[in-house]
Amino acid sequence: MTVVDAPAVLTAGHLRAAAARHAEEAERTGRLHPEVVAAMTAAGLARHFVPRRWGGTAGGFAELLGTVAGIGTACASTAWCAVLLASHGRLAAHLPVEGQRDLWGDSPDVRVAAAIVPPAGRLVRVPGGWRVSGEWAFASGVEHADWVLLASLDHSGGGAPAYRVLAVPRERVGVRETWDAVGLRATGSHTVTADGVFVPERRTFVREVLVAGVADADAAPCHRVPYQLVAALLFAAPALGAARGALDSWTRLVGPRRLPDGRPLAEDPTVQQTLARCSAEMEAARLLLEAAAARADGAAPGLAATGRAGRPAPGGAGRPVDAARAEGPARSGADRQVVTRADGPAPLPPAEGLAPLSPVVGLAPLSPADAAALNQRDAAAAVDLLTGAVERLMRTGGARGIQAGGGLERAWRDIHAIAAHAALQPGPAAAAYAATVFPSGA
Repeated sequence: MTVVDAPAVLTAGHLRAAAARHAEEAERTGRLHPEVVAAMTAAGLARHFVPRRWGGTAGGFAELLGTVAGIGTACASTAWCAVLLASHGRLAAHLPVEGQRDLWGDSPDVRVAAAIVPPAGRLVRVPGGWRVSGEWAFASGVEHADWVLLASLDHSGGGAPAYRVLAVPRERVGVRETWDAVGLRATGSHTVTADGVFVPERRTFVREVLVAGVADADAAPCHRVPYQLVAALLFAAPALGAARGALDSWTRLVGPRRLPDGRPLAEDPTVQQTLARCSAEMEAARLLLEAAAARADGAAPGLAATGRAGRPAPGGAGRPVDAARAEGPARSGADRQVVTRADGPAPLPPAEGLAPLSPVVGLAPLSPADAAALNQRDAAAAVDLLTGAVERLMRTGGARGIQAGGGLERAWRDIHAIAAHAALQPGPAAAAYAATVFPSGA
């Protein structure tokens, strides 16, 4: 590994530009353009959560949120695949070390897809590992993946079945092209099939590891964070970008138009109120998601962004804990350098105009359940705000806004597809949060 200057500003910008260029083509074909897929890797998405021992970044959630939201203003399908590309690397980091070596021994820029919720298929215990068969739906990004994470119930123990996750080379599974949706059309969220594929023990782990986070105190903060704390946040990130893109498209549609008396349409009070309310709702959603990301970046087992006795965590008030300090000595200087491979990208920067919000330091430590409930609440509320704002833009965008091929109607379809995800439903989020507020049995 070599110390290099960070070029990620250029590569992240290139990804956003490539996504914008190919967004309409991606809608028509139902798949991302090869240039966009290559740009995702070059921008450091695949290595963002890969452990540093393999040349990865072991990065933070706030920077990923900003980058994904920036990409989403151009193409929500690209943003969806980008955030999952990073997220699946974080999931794979829960494999045993030898299993991680199989994935990242040659490069941290390995693309990983996943279909782990709900578990499906059949597992059979065999010497040295497992044989897995069946089919798994909604494996976003599988068309351009190198590996696939699958989940199945393990009945070999005789008691309650274990929820086991298995890493399988992409060439060992089949893909049925079943994804034909009204939104997020280019995510390639197809069905994966397997027929007696052997998976060695080193390439598997059980769900409890995800629920608890990696227990190793030397692991990076992003790997010690429980899955429940960040799942909804990561699924919500593309929605923030889609809504911003919708507002940009609406502004371009409305700006040149005129009222019947010749005055600019922008002088209409309804238009002005729509602009003010929708932009404010998007800002509110951004603050909710950035607070959730800061909570995740500042989290350690049993704590959120606070230290014991209500004191700030080691990052200090107004600063998330620096992930680099958890794995190595801090570096100083205005131009921070990072340890990475000479031929690979540096960590993702926050996208322009989407700088992370400093975490709000609470008055008492948060339990993992409380922090997860807060993040689930905030992600669901943020997506609800964003969806409502885009709905309002569509109602005032006129006939031009609903024409196929326009950025507004595409963002409208995409954000509804995102809001339909199970992790972002308001009901379960409200129930989880209420359980932290009301005493048990009250």
